[in-house]
Amino acid sequence: MNNIIECKNLSYSYHDGDRETPILVNLNLEVSMGESVAILGQSGCGKSTLLNILGGIDKPSYGIVKIDGVDLSAISEEKLTKIRSERLGYVYQFHHLLKDFSAIENTAMPLLIKGTNRGAAIEEAKNILSTIGLENRLNHLPSELSGGERQRVAIARAIINKPSCVLADEPTGNLDAKNALSTLEMLINLNQAQNSSLVIVTHDEKIAQKMSTVLVLEDGSIK
Repeated sequence: MNNIIECKNLSYSYHDGDRETPILVNLNLEVSMGESVAILGQSGCGKSTLLNILGGIDKPSYGIVKIDGVDLSAISEEKLTKIRSERLGYVYQFHHLLKDFSAIENTAMPLLIKGTNRGAAIEEAKNILSTIGLENRLNHLPSELSGGERQRVAIARAIINKPSCVLADEPTGNLDAKNALSTLEMLINLNQAQNSSLVIVTHDEKIAQKMSTVLVLEDGSIK
């Protein structure tokens, strides 16, 4: 089975003057196409750092990260941006929606940035939002939506490009238990429908149990 993500001997350290603080140490990770992976770890263990490196947002101190077989360290910034926009989707604990744009406009934004015709982008956004029960909230601003609704819009935005993999950083951490469960199940179902991979970093074992593979990040490495 082909891997969407491969990490080999990945290391990352923070530097404060002459002081070096290792966060990730010789970490190895493979995620297959269509696989759902939970990476468990306590707060401060480096989960978000790992996700940022997988997404090409941060660069490792050492080691190799490949997305769809492409070594992120060996390509231009322009090609990296293209890979991030076309092959990866992102969901964070806080939705990061654009406050002056409606739910449908926020969802359509990745397609609009890519150059998709506005009408086609808005129609695709409408279809996705209707699928997840937000057909009556299309023109609402983020401030007019509940926390669970805002996070659903964020998920719709993450998957509208049909990415090869969705990276999610504590995607339900800001929701109550009921909304957290329904939002997580929606995210899993959407990914299965698109046959894309899903990587969630979390400290919540209940979330991890919903995934096909559970890994633990401890002492800078995957256990």
